[in-house]
Amino acid sequence: MSGPDMAQPRVLVAGGGIGGLAVALTLHQVGVPFTVLEGARELAPLGVGINLQPNAVRELGDLGIGPDLLDTIGVPAREWALVGRNGHDIYSEPRGLDAGYRWPQYALHRGRLQLLLAQVLRERAGADAIRLGHRVTGYETHTDGTVTATGQHPDGTVWHEHGSVLIGADGIHSAVRAQMHPDQPPIHWGGTMMWRGTTQAVPVRTGSSFVGLGSARHRVVVYPISPADPVTGLATVNWIAELQVDDTAWQRSGWFRQVDVQELAHHFDGWTYDWLDVPDLLARAEVVYENPMIDRDPVPTWQDGPVLLVGDAAHAMYPTGSNGASQAIMDARHLGAAMLRHGVTPAALAAFDAQLCGPVSRLVLRNRGAGPFGLLDLVDERCGGDFDDIDDVVPEVERTAFMAGYKAAAGFAVEQLNTAGPTIAPGARVEGLRV
Repeated sequence: MSGPDMAQPRVLVAGGGIGGLAVALTLHQVGVPFTVLEGARELAPLGVGINLQPNAVRELGDLGIGPDLLDTIGVPAREWALVGRNGHDIYSEPRGLDAGYRWPQYALHRGRLQLLLAQVLRERAGADAIRLGHRVTGYETHTDGTVTATGQHPDGTVWHEHGSVLIGADGIHSAVRAQMHPDQPPIHWGGTMMWRGTTQAVPVRTGSSFVGLGSARHRVVVYPISPADPVTGLATVNWIAELQVDDTAWQRSGWFRQVDVQELAHHFDGWTYDWLDVPDLLARAEVVYENPMIDRDPVPTWQDGPVLLVGDAAHAMYPTGSNGASQAIMDARHLGAAMLRHGVTPAALAAFDAQLCGPVSRLVLRNRGAGPFGLLDLVDERCGGDFDDIDDVVPEVERTAFMAGYKAAAGFAVEQLNTAGPTIAPGARVEGLRV
């Protein structure tokens, strides 16, 4: 069927998370009308710490969201390190500006980033740019190439919204993806449970280090997401405790819940070092959430005519590479670039799909295979985690090559990024649209 007449193209964005808001900010930048449809009654600072890689930080800067704003919600990262359960270093490297990037890497609170993006979007595009209480439940495509999104308000009443294209940025449980791929497998869980929390603590090593401690199957990740207080020396330290468990434990726990730290602390008894006291860090947690480490199997396409998936709806991935949010931001920018070339059309969505679906789907599987934490697998396989000199187990040249391969696949190899031109040129606007 044909949709209602549209004098002006308009993009519907399903979901007001980091990916959806990055899409909206990009559309506003290039002069494309849009509406964000978000199911929540209000946006709240949910979640804990995440990392933004330099490629995503660059794109936010091109959107006018630079260090002056990011410094208010996070801290530039200086080091990425893996340490064995015995306390001996496996690998370390500088990150961000210290690694020679032209842009920093940021460790910050996911919810605070979402609220910052929403605030900037409303300031630029108006309060009605985000429609709260509008959960997208499906869509209908029309013979004229347009689309109607359908959804529900919190009270259960149904609504319909017509647009030129629909961008499904509605997360790992995406209703848009479920309609596009009705036979997709269920969410994939590989057996690792994660507990996430924050604690006021003195940051370790450089004072802004991301440290993975332990083995491939039993580890703790710690990094600060705020500057250290100049008086107390304490920062908000984000931590993730990970353990391989059995299916029964996961089914009992469900997808995501707040828990008491005592439910997990015993798994890390004795993890005490002169530079980090893990039991103390866990015991003083401000908040703790439990959730399984999950992703989705890749699908052959993210496009259905005038409908496109981005972010976790397209490529939910394990957090082992710390690049889920970064990839969502990159999606938004590449989508904007495709619209600059092809207009607000299914052709733009097809160009985006052809460019990214294959490579990012391979990255999903690479992260499922432990991503950069795969170095811990090598150590476990070769010495069971017991070593004095890591060079005797995994030589330095092998460790360096392993990490370089991951960064290249994830799109933030330093030379590749530093020499690349902007994804969207300053001042670029989609032609033929009223402003």
